[in-house]
Amino acid sequence: MEFTHFNESGRARMVNVNEKNDSKRIAIARGTIKMKKETVDLIKNSLIKKGDVLAVAQVGGIMGAKRTSDLIPMCHNIFITGSDIKFNVLENEIEIEATVSTIGKTGVEMEALTAVTTTALTIYDMCKAADKDMIIENIRLIKKSGGKSGEYTRRI
Repeated sequence: MEFTHFNESGRARMVNVNEKNDSKRIAIARGTIKMKKETVDLIKNSLIKKGDVLAVAQVGGIMGAKRTSDLIPMCHNIFITGSDIKFNVLENEIEIEATVSTIGKTGVEMEALTAVTTTALTIYDMCKAADKDMIIENIRLIKKSGGKSGEYTRRI
């Protein structure tokens, strides 16, 4: 079975996954949003005027995972069976980890990466009045399982 994102005219197309077998698939992605220590303190003490930053960002990340195919042109619309966002709040940054799962013909790497990105953007949106110098960085796939290619774990 050969996959290509180009049709016979050399134009982009969505890959047909009809012949692929369903399998349980999980992807984990991480990223960071750096900010002033004072901004982290505002978040910890629930003093951001827009509300509970991490609660809203968690929901935003899950929504982002569910809407990935609306944002990424060649991404398949996937039935997500689970999605979770975890935070590690440090002195001047928040580490974000998204885990997304499905049972299907294609993986959820893009959904996990989109979940992290949307979570970070939600934090930025909620805190931008207090800190316009925030930096979203280092968004990357950490691990994925399932499908023909099997397991992948980032080594660095």
